[in-house]
Amino acid sequence: MILVFCAVAAIRVLILCAAFPFFNNVDEQAHVDLIIKYARGEVPRDLGHYSFESAKYLSLYGTPEYFTAPGQFAAGMFPPPNWTLPAEQRDALVNRAAAWWQGNQNHESGEPPLYYAVAGLWLNLGRAVGLSGGWLLYWVRFLNVFVAAILVWLGFVAAKLVFPDEQLIRVSVPLLLAIWPQTTLYSVTSDSLSPLCFGVAFVGLLKILEAERPSLLLAIWTGLAFAATCLVKATNIALLLVAGLALIFKIRNTTACRKLRCLFAPVTVLIVFAAVPIALWFAWNLYTFGDLTATASKIDFLDWTRKPLTQWWPHPIFTLTGLQEFWPQSIASFWRGEFVWHGQRLASRLNDGFFWISSTFVILFTAIGLIWWFAKLTRFQRQSLWLALSSFIVLLLLLVVLSIAFDFGHCVYPSREHPYFTSGRLLSAAVVPFVLLCSYALKCAVAWIPGRWPRMILFAGIIVLIAVSQCMLDRPAFSSRYNFFHLNQAG
Repeated sequence: MILVFCAVAAIRVLILCAAFPFFNNVDEQAHVDLIIKYARGEVPRDLGHYSFESAKYLSLYGTPEYFTAPGQFAAGMFPPPNWTLPAEQRDALVNRAAAWWQGNQNHESGEPPLYYAVAGLWLNLGRAVGLSGGWLLYWVRFLNVFVAAILVWLGFVAAKLVFPDEQLIRVSVPLLLAIWPQTTLYSVTSDSLSPLCFGVAFVGLLKILEAERPSLLLAIWTGLAFAATCLVKATNIALLLVAGLALIFKIRNTTACRKLRCLFAPVTVLIVFAAVPIALWFAWNLYTFGDLTATASKIDFLDWTRKPLTQWWPHPIFTLTGLQEFWPQSIASFWRGEFVWHGQRLASRLNDGFFWISSTFVILFTAIGLIWWFAKLTRFQRQSLWLALSSFIVLLLLLVVLSIAFDFGHCVYPSREHPYFTSGRLLSAAVVPFVLLCSYALKCAVAWIPGRWPRMILFAGIIVLIAVSQCMLDRPAFSSRYNFFHLNQAG
């Protein structure tokens, strides 16, 4: 059954990657440019400009459908894709647009290198088998197919570790991950690799908590998974706090001095294998960009300025109105992503309401239950749920800190008028632990229903509701003349 769920996730992501055209509103242009540079071994040393090859791809295969409505064009409909035009007209349009792209800097150049290195190798593999042009771009996107399938398997492993006797949880966690409608999985972006890397790290922490004497091999791959999580996205560094919490739990569980001595080697190995790659990345950033995280140049490019600590607190996020704006948008975008289509957010008020209300219930229910009444849980289960909850909360607090720490100047998003980081994709690294929380909360919520099958049917209804509603939202992309299914058209 779990293998079927993995296949469902893979097929769903494959189809939607093909349905959405290039280049979307979530900086896909910048990420593609970096992948092309890494594929050639060109590691950025500053923001740099878009490469010639990237500029050609952006000009030839880009669509206006994300940012504009068809009514904004003279004929009341979108123009045909550039690649379908006669050669002379196509070359004139592409050369003019490519020159504009080459005159712009890539503000994502300082991002951690792991995703771009992996995607660059994948791109070179596509070239080796003869792919080029638009087919090569979609080949890079299709890397997310493997991410989606492995993510489902990781969810099953985590659920089986924590709740080996709860069939509903062991089924619901991978199934929810199989239909998770986060649009980063349909895009070329470093955010798509965060859930996979931290999912592996989270499973490693669970195994360390469970084991009486964690092996050195377990400590090595858990440490490397944490390093990979941070080397995919700089904001994931906050998740190192979760590793610290897990180690505190493990040390508290081990009271005997002899057992504590047995923990010294694996804990040291975990820390070393996590810290060394991150330290090397910091050193490279300091040498090339002049700061540890290579974000100073990006902040300057976006026209942000750091606010003094004393100016953090008078912020609208600490008001009821600000909280009503920040919280629902952040949680909803964690589930459904941030795509716009024809200039409008690809979302529905009903779906968003379901996502943020149910997620709020899960967070409050789990937090209150862990403090007061979850007496039937074992110590390992309680600590696992604390780790899962803290994974999500740490990233959510990071969004709050980013919202209040900067004056956003003339930036469009976030802006002075809307000074909130509501990018749920920055929370997506914690999707495996958060779905584990959702499944446990659901199991407790339906405990009053007699019989296993009625509970399963209720859960299946929720799954169908999410899947069908998201299919309805994503349906317009299938009619685009700019997507994968129309690449064989030529002028």
